Amino acid sequence: MIVKTYGSAILGVNAITITIEVNVSSKGNKLFIVGLPDNAVKESERRIESTIQCMGLRMPRTRTVVNMAPAAIRKAGAAYDLPIAAGIIAASGQVSPMHLEHYVLMGELSLDGTIQPVKGALPIAMQALKDGFQGFILPRQNALEAAMVDGLKVYGISHISEAINFLNDPGSLTPVSARRDEFYSTQTGFNIDFSEVKGQQQIKRALEIAAAGGHNAILIGPPGAGKTMLAKRLPTILPPLTLQEALETTKIHSVAGKLPEHTSLITHRPFRSPHHTISDAALVGGGSIPQPGEISLAHHGVLFLDELPEFKRKVLEVMRQPVEERRVTISRARTAIDFPANFMLLASMNPCPCGYFNHPDKECSCAPGQVQEYLNKVSGPLLDRIDLHVEVTPVKFADLSSTNAAEKSTYIRERVIAARAIQASRFAAYEGIYCNAQMHSRLLATVCVISDKCREQLGLAMEKLKLSARAYDRILKVSRTIADLEGSHSVEPVHMAEAIQFRSLDREGWR
Repeated sequence: MIVKTYGSAILGVNAITITIEVNVSSKGNKLFIVGLPDNAVKESERRIESTIQCMGLRMPRTRTVVNMAPAAIRKAGAAYDLPIAAGIIAASGQVSPMHLEHYVLMGELSLDGTIQPVKGALPIAMQALKDGFQGFILPRQNALEAAMVDGLKVYGISHISEAINFLNDPGSLTPVSARRDEFYSTQTGFNIDFSEVKGQQQIKRALEIAAAGGHNAILIGPPGAGKTMLAKRLPTILPPLTLQEALETTKIHSVAGKLPEHTSLITHRPFRSPHHTISDAALVGGGSIPQPGEISLAHHGVLFLDELPEFKRKVLEVMRQPVEERRVTISRARTAIDFPANFMLLASMNPCPCGYFNHPDKECSCAPGQVQEYLNKVSGPLLDRIDLHVEVTPVKFADLSSTNAAEKSTYIRERVIAARAIQASRFAAYEGIYCNAQMHSRLLATVCVISDKCREQLGLAMEKLKLSARAYDRILKVSRTIADLEGSHSVEPVHMAEAIQFRSLDREGWR
């Protein structure tokens, strides 16, 4: 008897439905699993046999063939245990196969039949709905995540017996309800706030501009000046995630297995801060079966690289293309997979190895040429892709000891949201462009029309600082964002001047 069950495979951040055909014949005595399974799938035989015996059912002692189609796609992981086991039980006549065609099943089995959580529940649920399935049966731990897909019934189970009972009696399980109200109610709660940062008004202003336009930024200053403290608070002033952005971000974290348990959706913009010993594959993604890296986990959020020159040069250089194109392509012999990488790059660095070059009070102890060697660890092309170069100075005692309340993140966020609303209206006709940082050169010429005075001002800066054509574009984008924050329809000289001053590393004496 041939029975079909349905599972799913993850390719990149999307899923593809897998048809699992089980044929239990009257001859032979061995189980064969074909269709390009990996070792984890092949080992499912022992887990399935133990599970079936624990349930008081019988494992077929005749020739059983399990085919996983399409055969050209590699099937990896133990999540296929549940659909294979259900197929074997149905093909051997111990449960009705009538309802199997309407559901996708995924779950790893323990030896006693307990269901273990799986990766990628959200993209699997999305694909199941697209392919016309009525429901999705999966581990209870992943049910809330999958339930965010409208129009698909999601059933969370903790033991395979629940799935078998459901196939005999579809009324034995109740679909899990989505908790979208929780998504909207938890978007504004943060444990940290900009009001906790004493002084540093210029740095807060720079990060407000970065948040308003989606710009990349780098903070340069001595140890203890507050670079990391400020960076960690950037997500508190970014606009809230839309539901679509939350779904996209959750998909990536689900595929990578980074989604917290019992979490339905990511409610805050991601803030990823990898250690400087990270490899290039861990940063941009990779592996024999490509997995998303840190830049994709930071999708719709912030990637913070603390102590930028300490990262390996090779690791930093692989970010050039993703920073520009906002996606990364991982190519393998059999396939090429695109991972989204629409993130804000925020970096910090000391100005020299000892940290006190250009310090107002302390003297730099670095040897001649050592400062330049340290700065050269970060390539010019990468710095060109960073819109705001922000010099961080030590906090004065008067600011540290002040009892005056600093501005809260909530008020800064309101200004950022207002500026983003202007940009959303401006780019409504352009697909894939939502903020000023995403403008391409042709659009920039249309949106950032500047006066003769601004053009003269920018020309002098270009000549004196010897800026590249990319830096020219960056200054125009930042000046447009500053104008949006002020509610100005045109870019004024004061906006241009402020944008130009945020090119610290282009000034003589830095590089």
